[in-house]
Amino acid sequence: MERRALPWLLAFLFLSAIYLYAFPQANVFYAGVVLCHVLAGILASIYLAILLFRVLRESSLLGRVGWILIAASAVIGLVLIKLGTSRSELNWLYLHILLALVGSGILFADWAGRRGWLTPTLGKAALRYAVCFLAVSGVAAGAWYLRNVRWQNSARIQNPTDAPETMDQEGDGPKGDFFPSSAQVYGHQKIPSKFFMESDSCQRCHADIYKQWQSSAHHFSSFNNQWYRKSIEYMQDRVGTKPSKWCGGCHDPAVLYSGLMDTPIKQIVHRPESQAGLGCMMCHSIAKVKSTMGQGDFYLEYPKLHELAASKNPFVRSLHDFLVKLNPEPHRRVFLKPFMRSQTPEFCASCHKVHLDVPVNNYRWIRGFNEYDNWQASGVSGQGARSFYYPPHSQQCADCHMPLTQSNDFGNMNGFVHSHRFPGANTAVPTANDDADQLKLTEKFLKSGILSVDIFAVSPELVQAKGIATPQSDIQTTFAVGEEAESKIAAATTEASPISAPLNRVQPTLRRGDTVRVDVVVRTKKIGHFFPGGTVDAYDTWLELKATDDKNQTIFWSGMVEDNGTGPVEKGAHFYRSLQIDGHGNPINKRNAWSTRSVVYVRLIPPGAADTVHYRMHVPESIGSKITLHARLCYRKFAWWNTQFAFAGALDPSKPASELAPGYDDNQYVFSGSLKGVSAKEEKIPDVPVVALAENEVTLNVAPHNAPALQAKTDLQAEDWQRWNDYGIGLLLQGDLKGAEAAFQKVTEIDPKNPDGWVNIGRAAVQEGDMDRARTVLQKALAISPELARAHYFYARVLRSDGNYDGAAAELQKVLGQYPRDRVALNDLGRIYFLQRKYAEGVKVLKSVLEIDPEDLQAHYNLMLCYSGLGDEKQAHDHQVRYLRFKADEASQNITGPYRQLHPEDNNERQAIHEHVSVPLPILGRMSARGVTGGDARRSTNHVATAALGGRVERGSTVTAASKSNGAAN
Repeated sequence: MERRALPWLLAFLFLSAIYLYAFPQANVFYAGVVLCHVLAGILASIYLAILLFRVLRESSLLGRVGWILIAASAVIGLVLIKLGTSRSELNWLYLHILLALVGSGILFADWAGRRGWLTPTLGKAALRYAVCFLAVSGVAAGAWYLRNVRWQNSARIQNPTDAPETMDQEGDGPKGDFFPSSAQVYGHQKIPSKFFMESDSCQRCHADIYKQWQSSAHHFSSFNNQWYRKSIEYMQDRVGTKPSKWCGGCHDPAVLYSGLMDTPIKQIVHRPESQAGLGCMMCHSIAKVKSTMGQGDFYLEYPKLHELAASKNPFVRSLHDFLVKLNPEPHRRVFLKPFMRSQTPEFCASCHKVHLDVPVNNYRWIRGFNEYDNWQASGVSGQGARSFYYPPHSQQCADCHMPLTQSNDFGNMNGFVHSHRFPGANTAVPTANDDADQLKLTEKFLKSGILSVDIFAVSPELVQAKGIATPQSDIQTTFAVGEEAESKIAAATTEASPISAPLNRVQPTLRRGDTVRVDVVVRTKKIGHFFPGGTVDAYDTWLELKATDDKNQTIFWSGMVEDNGTGPVEKGAHFYRSLQIDGHGNPINKRNAWSTRSVVYVRLIPPGAADTVHYRMHVPESIGSKITLHARLCYRKFAWWNTQFAFAGALDPSKPASELAPGYDDNQYVFSGSLKGVSAKEEKIPDVPVVALAENEVTLNVAPHNAPALQAKTDLQAEDWQRWNDYGIGLLLQGDLKGAEAAFQKVTEIDPKNPDGWVNIGRAAVQEGDMDRARTVLQKALAISPELARAHYFYARVLRSDGNYDGAAAELQKVLGQYPRDRVALNDLGRIYFLQRKYAEGVKVLKSVLEIDPEDLQAHYNLMLCYSGLGDEKQAHDHQVRYLRFKADEASQNITGPYRQLHPEDNNERQAIHEHVSVPLPILGRMSARGVTGGDARRSTNHVATAALGGRVERGSTVTAASKSNGAAN
């Protein structure tokens, strides 16, 4: 019986192995085949052990080899039943398959020969074995293709040919259960809440990852996060539950996808579903990402077999775990799609890029936040051609936010897994949760050299650059304009200021009684997106400069924080944020982006770029003999005002309540609300720490007033070329083109063979319109580095200004040969084709821009023109509609006028070139208390909310140069 059964068992094992390898699927049939394969393998191994010596005696020499290979494969198979086939055992699995394939091929050839096929000559026998070997190899290759290549190409993230005309065309549309989120579920079904609440079932195999996730911001994305909870409660009170689903698509899976979000969250906030956060199943059940437009633009899949993993029945649970351990590929294919690894940034963009439109804000399309586009267009991604700096290797989201950490979890790779603590910038949640380990990890991440601060230069008071207003293109968005779009820089008219720099090298002496300008440079180094990232209306991020003398006197302080560093930031500090206001000019400070109607200013630093900050400092007569300047780049999540509001914010009972309106909130708030039941470890308002991301200190000598005046002096060292370059970049981006060119000139003097200096002089000259100067320096750069893409790009700008469209197009083709996904270069080339009336070619190039970003404003505008040129009015109209949808509302800037008159510090910050002065030092700590409107408030202790978006702090009579020259409301 054994002799007759063994060949049939081997045939079944061979065929079932092909199916199991080529078509891994998470269904009952596949699981049944796995079990049958195991049982058949065990039975065949038993028979083989009984019959092995007999078949070896009776077989030919090659037949014996075949049986030995089959026996070796069986031994490995039995071991794998015990060990499983996780990554660490994959080599054994492939050896098991290889031995079985080769052994099966030899035995089949031997069997065929004994039945008279291709016999009896030696040549025919060799041909028989060769044919069998090729057949087995063909089967193996086909199975490998079906398993790997077909799978890898099956779920790629690819943008649609065009963006929707309105938000109603996104997701399931207005009638959808989850709209206005773009998220969809296959089958248009709802998903039971418990599916998103069973992350603990994952820890049986992924204990380390589960523990990491427990502390992560993802875990506390929902109503177990008081800041988020308050924002949704406030939103639903103002505009109802349906618009809040816009948030729920990414924040509240257990609530939204089960249908619970139709209920006001205040009624269910303490239910387990509301406290579940963003669990394992949310990210890992995303089966398809539809585009890079974000907004939860994905399909979720509800795998029915997950109930086996979460079963309370120990036998069912053990059977599930055995099957997963034995053959993890179906499990992996359900929860780890190829795009999660090969297209990680596009996958992350599905939630880390958002926009708002009429169904959410009752207004129009505006950008919410966007981590993807500025990464994609930067040097960090390796896709942007015009970056100032490039890392040694391109980087993506997981390189920073999911670093490798040691683990023996199943699925580890060489003893490492990607951290699911998701280190980032959220210090608020671990503070509220009293999670010291997560807070320590987050602070370590923030202080890991991702930015730098350099107190770089000093110059006399009399030669300050004239202030200029921020370009309209930069304040028509709630986010920022970076390398993903062509930014218009308004140029200052003042000549470059003579400076003394770098300060730590030239050590200039300051005179008592003088007023000087101090320039501090902030540089993004290891950041792949704008700094700060995320919801940039919500944080306190600012640069502090403090000057003390050797008598321990504080003689200058900009960026001071009240209450010994735990209160609001003085509002005249240099902030990095998006300052938005509602329709009545009240600041957006309650996480109420849906009320945004205009932007006062946006100040963010692109990846691999810099910001140069100016301070006007008076040197008192009473100062000692030395002055120490200390600069800190400070960060606090969230803004002080918002933390107070989130935990204890309530309507001021002494003031009449304003009408409910989606576009504004004129109410006054106090911070005396009940703390009972807040989503935090303790019922108190947490003191979110201020983290110094980067620091720098310089000590200078001080001389009497009758000493020689400060004279410009520079010291050019080879190792300082990036410091000069950073200084120039900061000046360039704020429109001080003459100052920037002078700084870049120093780079060329340090190393004439460094093309960066020449290219950046060319950038400044192009912005200034000095094309002759730009031509000269860019030609020098190209002589040094003929393939330098950014030099070719700016040289194309020069040729285009000459009317040499063919030459400009040729230069852009060189750029795109190296960086085919640079949207600005593609848009420029499409524009040139339009100017040449090569409309069809222009359409082809501009459509490739929409493949990268379907919402690209410039591409839609130029496509509208090209299609008009071709006479295709329908297509021209379609792109006109999208252009008007994504184009900012320029008239909304009128709203900012009254606000800026009432808030001169914010108006000063709005100016592209501006200066900061010290807080009035004699009255530090004695700010007066007063009520304020539009969300500003006071605590029950009568401490005033004097944060940057809060009540007014009286400052000294010194007025900045920008305010003097531009008036109170530029």
